[in-house]
Amino acid sequence: MPKNKILVSGNEAIAQGALQAGCSFYAGYPITPQNEIIAYMAKHMEQAGGAFIQAESELAAINMVYGGSAAGARSMTSSSSPGVSLMQEGISYIAGSQLPAVIVNIMRGGPGLGNIAPTQSDYFQATRGGGHGDYHLIVLAPGSVQEAYDLTQTSFELADKYRIPVMILGDGILGQMMEPVQLSSKKIAANTIKNWALTGCLGRKPNITKSFYLREGALEEFNLKLQKSYELIRKKEERYEGLFLADAKVILVAYGTMARIAKSAIMQLRSQGKKVGLIRPITLWPFPQAPLNVKNKKLKYLVVEMSYGQMLEDVKLAVGGRNKIEFLGRSGGGVPSEEAMIGKIKKLL
Repeated sequence: MPKNKILVSGNEAIAQGALQAGCSFYAGYPITPQNEIIAYMAKHMEQAGGAFIQAESELAAINMVYGGSAAGARSMTSSSSPGVSLMQEGISYIAGSQLPAVIVNIMRGGPGLGNIAPTQSDYFQATRGGGHGDYHLIVLAPGSVQEAYDLTQTSFELADKYRIPVMILGDGILGQMMEPVQLSSKKIAANTIKNWALTGCLGRKPNITKSFYLREGALEEFNLKLQKSYELIRKKEERYEGLFLADAKVILVAYGTMARIAKSAIMQLRSQGKKVGLIRPITLWPFPQAPLNVKNKKLKYLVVEMSYGQMLEDVKLAVGGRNKIEFLGRSGGGVPSEEAMIGKIKKLL
């Protein structure tokens, strides 16, 4: 293994990526299966020149992130499914104040307290806003430990660029598994000038951070401003990976951990001469439309996820009724197997 690669878990890679990106404020509350993130930040934040707080609850943590971001710090929190549910009001406030922040959700089984097994059933919560109001988060779904590290750095850049909360959506498998990671050699400078930050107003007019608009029509004006920003993000920030799309008769659509299993199934089928491909969305919002907007009516899709059909809805919207779409999903900690995928694909072929 090269000297500049280290063996780390997905959770630790996210924490290391955050510090590399210049995260200077972290507030969180422990919950499995993301505890390695908070543990790493507790150990390393001070020596990186930042501030770490273990909050008394997830509600407190997200509001501390709100304050840190308003003051201009690159701010982050992390949690798992029920903890992120508790954060939704604060996330809406951050979005409504046009503040950058990074929220990590390492998903576990639900609903309710559920269990600590991996799942992808928080897709709706992440991509539909989750809290109240017409807002969005940019949602990034890493498919490897290396990508968890890389996309964490990207998330801070995107958050600052668009003044928007960014969510990294992983699951218990990605958070806990270990892989070699190529580390960046230099710390990324937070080079965005934050003229809006609440840093004291000596020599300038005071800045105001708020999400409260009482004057008639003011809130609608602000929402229209947000929509323009979201439209720009849709145009510029869609990300996906395509595999064997040129000759595929059946295309699997999967993200995160499920895409890894899907790739293995595809390679087995390709070795048998079966024309199968993969679309792996990397941004879940904005959802990548382009690879699904094809004119071949004979093409078929198989959507695979650790839920009962949440991403399936976005695939249907993107395909627009042009092609046949099948679904394979499990939840509550159940993971669709290679064998189940292969069996389903052979029927479609």
